[in-house]
Amino acid sequence: MSTAVSRAARRPGPPTDYSVLLRSVQQAGLMGRRYTYYAVKAAGLAAALIAVLAVFVVIGDSWWQLLVAAALGVVLAQFGFLGHDAAHRQIFRSGKANDRAALVLGTVVSGMSAAWWNSKHNRHHAAPNQIGKDPDIDPTVLHWYPTGSAPRSRLGRFLRARQGWWFFPLLTLEGANLHVQSFRTSSRRAAGRRGFVEITLLTARWGVYLTMLPIVVGPVKAAAFLGVQLAVVGVYLGCTFAPNHKGMPVLPPEARPDFLRRQVLTSRNISGNRLTSFLMGGLNYQIEHHLFPSMPRPNLRRAQRIVRPFCTANSVTYTETTLRRSYGIVIRHLNQVGLRAADPFQCPLVTGLRPRT
Repeated sequence: MSTAVSRAARRPGPPTDYSVLLRSVQQAGLMGRRYTYYAVKAAGLAAALIAVLAVFVVIGDSWWQLLVAAALGVVLAQFGFLGHDAAHRQIFRSGKANDRAALVLGTVVSGMSAAWWNSKHNRHHAAPNQIGKDPDIDPTVLHWYPTGSAPRSRLGRFLRARQGWWFFPLLTLEGANLHVQSFRTSSRRAAGRRGFVEITLLTARWGVYLTMLPIVVGPVKAAAFLGVQLAVVGVYLGCTFAPNHKGMPVLPPEARPDFLRRQVLTSRNISGNRLTSFLMGGLNYQIEHHLFPSMPRPNLRRAQRIVRPFCTANSVTYTETTLRRSYGIVIRHLNQVGLRAADPFQCPLVTGLRPRT
């Protein structure tokens, strides 16, 4: 009898929807590394960075440097996308190689803490748009879901009710905020070996940058240059990440959806062409990225051909819209949340997100 019970306990359960989908993706070879793609991408970005720095030195003390600052912001944001790929183990098979690449691309070049990004971003991937679990929707200056209490002051209520219109202007400060959070995290972890290495690299990177700027353009233009560069990075990254989940269903803390539905129903793809994919760092395929975080960026487009019909066949809503429409959705969502600031939170997908039995 005990033998029969032990065999029954070891008997595998029925395959989940996600395991079936994953098997299809693996059989299509979409989880394989794309070394040539990433080598060309890295070489192209390195060339772009060198070109921007060369123009910076050649132009010298001129207000035309503000255009160079904007170009530098775009290039650094693109390096950030590449560092994001490395952090997700998309570039190399080896975890150590990916970690080192993320450290170079994210910390040395982009100036952001890889440790801070990994911690925050991993929690987001584990529970996208879930209250108390996804740090990307934690109430701060903006509120992505009604919190049950309205601002006390008349000015606060006025701003909250129209918070959607402040979203894009606030993104100009997001670049500076990312660096502040990076230094805070690295400083707290400085006692450990990895934390010490990261804070040393961050300090050296910013030391060189902030020393070189006033030497070439003078203190006033240096401040303007830095302001433009940080604003461009903040707006660029914010306009890339916001369409992916903002305005999609927000889950209450107790929701326990299965993995497939958790990722698909809270994510939004952005339609477009290869230029859209380039500008958004491949994150326009947000659904596929969340389902297969370690899938190399160029394979996401091919994965969509498998994922979308699979979701349709299993009655899982697959959301895709244009970039322009997504921004309108984000603004309207923020304003609606602001107007309902004191209302109790109701999740529209609580019943539809229960695990299948």
